[in-house]
Amino acid sequence: MVAMREIVQSRKLQGVRYDVRGPILVEAQRLEAEGHKILKLNIGNTAPFGFEAPEAIVADMVRHLPEAQGYSDSRGIYSARTAVAQYYQSRGLTDVVVDDVFIGNGVSELISMVLTAFVDDGNEVLVPAPDYPLWTGAVTLAGGTPVHYRCDEENGWDPDLADVEAKITPNTHALVVINPNNPTGAVYSEATVRGLVDIARRHQLVLMADEIYEKIIFDDAVHHHVATFAGDDVLCLTFSGLSKAYRACGYRAGWVMVSGPKHMAADFLEGLTLLANMRMCANVPGQHAIQTALGGYQSIHELVVPGGRFYEQTQLAADLLNKIDGVSCVTPRGALYCFPRLDPAVHRIHDDQRFVIDLLRAKKLLVTHGTGFNWFAPDHFRLVCLPDEDVLTEAIGRIGEFLETYSQDD
Repeated sequence: MVAMREIVQSRKLQGVRYDVRGPILVEAQRLEAEGHKILKLNIGNTAPFGFEAPEAIVADMVRHLPEAQGYSDSRGIYSARTAVAQYYQSRGLTDVVVDDVFIGNGVSELISMVLTAFVDDGNEVLVPAPDYPLWTGAVTLAGGTPVHYRCDEENGWDPDLADVEAKITPNTHALVVINPNNPTGAVYSEATVRGLVDIARRHQLVLMADEIYEKIIFDDAVHHHVATFAGDDVLCLTFSGLSKAYRACGYRAGWVMVSGPKHMAADFLEGLTLLANMRMCANVPGQHAIQTALGGYQSIHELVVPGGRFYEQTQLAADLLNKIDGVSCVTPRGALYCFPRLDPAVHRIHDDQRFVIDLLRAKKLLVTHGTGFNWFAPDHFRLVCLPDEDVLTEAIGRIGEFLETYSQDD
């Protein structure tokens, strides 16, 4: 009998990781199968925590279902693309037109499509550290090389502009900016955004701006669109969507908007259109939610001001984490997460994935380790701030109890 040939994964996946849903989630699922109840604070999925899409958005999507049964234009339905174009026009980007917008199955699909259309083998793409790990994984899968520039925890997690510039080589092709930032909650100042744009301009880099959290900002923080400063001489791809601000993660409705010297990017845009055509179209029912979302009452405002759940829970989480011995957390100015530091002098942790799995087994609480966000050392973890205050208080209490006796010096 001829021995069966083992079926293995493609070599393209070597080096690709997505630890937010990696081995830690597998272990959580194993524990759930044994009957344990796991509090999952590893992913920013709004619905399980009582955050639902506004009724007007749901109603409008349902009303359009009869006409959403066929494929749409591969770039997206006209009303959705128009709404996105007008949104950016109202923010000073007056040259944006409907044809500058592509609709996708969430920002995640569009990131992968853009990088596949843009990156050649070995091209370097600058990605922040810590990052949203899809960016690093998608660059790698496209055949490129992610190069991580440091964000400075002591400066509110702002990008270190000198480090960005120091890591540029003749093979650097793009600069990724995640603002507001996942996982740190940083919201970059105008000076920082201008500084990043100036670096891209000097080195002829394409800017890729992940702005999915742009409406989730706190106190006096102000979000500045990267494209606003890129002008007509720096190509900028701006990514956003409905998942977070409109609490519609499952609708998979996102977009990328192209601005700047589009005449110099005709070949790239042809490639992006080819990839859009190959997947036929994005989820059509979800596309019908976009116009209503962008044009209607912005209910997110109630959640991000004092008294609102996003605001109060994020502030509470940071305060509670800072009260734990050997833990420090920069208070987020936006987004939905805390990214606390575990002082290595107090907490002997050499393998942060092992730490979060040990925490999961002991306290039935799932968080994500910092190196899963391509941070340089095993001394951070990310906590989702979506549970209500009582649950969040209990969860962080469990973390504090666990850290009192935990050590990897064995």
